[in-house]
Amino acid sequence: MRYMLLIYTEETADMRATDGERRTMMEGYQAFGQWAADVILGGDALQSTQTATTVRVRDGETLATDGPFAETKEQLGGFYLVEAKDLDHAIEIASRIPGASAGSVEVRPIMEFA
Repeated sequence: MRYMLLIYTEETADMRATDGERRTMMEGYQAFGQWAADVILGGDALQSTQTATTVRVRDGETLATDGPFAETKEQLGGFYLVEAKDLDHAIEIASRIPGASAGSVEVRPIMEFA
């Protein structure tokens, strides 16, 4: 079954990280990528929420506003799409994502349409 693993961290804390802390985090992500290579179907890091645009359509009119959908303590910073045996396996994979140690990883099954 496919799962989306959504990685949330505190963006301002990420920006305050030292070069050494960033290097250590990237090494962790590289190690995770090697460990999970057989289950990762895709994924990427996202640019800052300062680059976000939120789009809504109301009464046929498209409304675009600068910024993320909602102001929250943690922001969506990246994601992985994985193939896991079941939810427990997806949770195990998510627990090894380095961002889980400082933020959180939301695990959501992909809806399968016939």
